[in-house]
Amino acid sequence: MHLATPMRLCTLATLACMTLRMAAAASVAIVDTTVVDVEHDRDATHRTVLVEGDRITSVAAANDARIPAGAMRVDGRGRWLIPGLVDMHVHLFNTVSHRPPNDWALPLFVANGVTGVREMSADAQSIELLRQWRRETDAGERIAPRVLAAGIAARISDATDARREVAAIADGGADFVKVFSEVGTPEWHALLAAARERGLPVAGHVPAAVALLDAAAQGQRTAEHLMQAYEACSSIEGTLLRERTGLAGQALADLRDAQESRALDAFDPRACSRVARQLAASGQWHVPTLALPWAEAHRAASADADPRWHLLRADERARWSRILGELAAHPDPLAGRRWQGARSIMTVFRRAGVPMMTGTDAPMPEVYPGFSLQDELARFVDAGYTPREALRAATLAPARFLGQDATSGSIAPGKRADLVLLAADPTRDVRNTRRIDTVVLGGRVLRRAELDALLR
Repeated sequence: MHLATPMRLCTLATLACMTLRMAAAASVAIVDTTVVDVEHDRDATHRTVLVEGDRITSVAAANDARIPAGAMRVDGRGRWLIPGLVDMHVHLFNTVSHRPPNDWALPLFVANGVTGVREMSADAQSIELLRQWRRETDAGERIAPRVLAAGIAARISDATDARREVAAIADGGADFVKVFSEVGTPEWHALLAAARERGLPVAGHVPAAVALLDAAAQGQRTAEHLMQAYEACSSIEGTLLRERTGLAGQALADLRDAQESRALDAFDPRACSRVARQLAASGQWHVPTLALPWAEAHRAASADADPRWHLLRADERARWSRILGELAAHPDPLAGRRWQGARSIMTVFRRAGVPMMTGTDAPMPEVYPGFSLQDELARFVDAGYTPREALRAATLAPARFLGQDATSGSIAPGKRADLVLLAADPTRDVRNTRRIDTVVLGGRVLRRAELDALLR
C-alpha cells in the first residue's frame, strides 16, 4: 500500500512525528528555568522563555512573563536551558562508496540535542537532497537537525583544473570548497585563487605539504582534525615539510604517515605557543574533532557490545565491522600518543585564544552521530577548557563563524528556537548535557518520551 510522505517519514518514530506537528501549531512557554548565557558567561535564573513559531519572542523573569492562552507549557523548574548544539564536521553522504545517504543518523543527532550540523563532503545531487530534507523538517515531516552549511570536495591532480573544479562546486550549490590532505601545494594555491574568484571559502584538511600558519595566512577558513598542527607544534616542522616537497596524492599521505612518530616525539610547547598566538590573530577557525583520536585510543574490545550498535543501519554496521576488524588485526601503535598530543596542542591553543568549534567526523567507526558531540564536549574539558568554553564552541562559535549569530547560537528574542532543556547544570559538569529533558527543534517540542522513541 502506498503511504503519504509524512507517514512514511514517521515510521521510525511515529509518536515523535505526531508531537512535532502538534507542537508547531501552538506557542510554547518554557517556564521558570535557568537560561545559560553562552555569550556573557553567566546564568539567568527563574526565566520564562516564550516561543512563537520557530522564534524566541521573549526571555523574561518568570514572575513577569505573560504566557499566551493555549500555549504549551514546559516545566523548567530545576532545569537549565542551553542553545541547540552544533556538530561542525559530519558526513551525511557516502559519495565514494555510493551507499544510501546516512539519513538514519538524523534523529540520533536530535535525540542528543544536536540541532545543527555542517556537512563536509557532499555532491550536487546530495545538496539537492539536503534541500528536500530541510523542506520536510520545516513542515514537521522529518526529525532532523538543520544542515547549516555543506561543502563539496575538490579532487584535482593538476592546478590547471582548479577553475573548472571550483566552478562545478559552486554550480552544485556548495557553501564552501572542501580540501583534503593529499592535495598538492600548487593545486591548493590554485584552488584558493579560483575559490576567491567565485566567492567561496575553502575549508577542510590543511594539505600535508603546507605549513599550518601558511594555510591560515593564505585564507583557508578552517583547519579540521588538527591536521598540520602536530607538525607546527613540533621542533622539526621545517624538516618534515621539506621532505614532503613536490609530493601529492598517495605518496604524500604515505610519507606524512611515516613521519608521524617523529612529529609526536618532537612536540615543543614553546613552538606551539608561538604558532597558537599567530593563529589566534589570523582569523582561521579550528575544528579538532577530538572524539575521533579519543575513540582510536580507547577502542572497545567488541563494538557490537555497545548498546548503541543497534542504532546503526545494517550497511553501516558492516562498514564499521570491516574497519574495526582490520584495526584489531593491525593495531595502530600511535593511537594513544596521538590523543595525548591532541590534548597538549588544545591546551596551548586554548591559552592563546585560537577560535574553536566542536565537530566529530561522525559516523566514523565508534563515533556515533549525536552521542559523539556529547563526547566532544567532554574531550574539550579534558584538554583544559571550562564547561562554558566547551558549550560556546558548540553553540555561539559556529553561529559566529557562519555569520548566523544574529539569528542563532544563543538564547534571546528574535533568535531561532533551537533549544535543549537539561536536568542538571552543564556549567558545573559538561557531561550534564547528556541529561536531556526536552529538545525544542525550530519551535517544535520533543519531550523525553519522544526522544527515547527516536533511539528505539
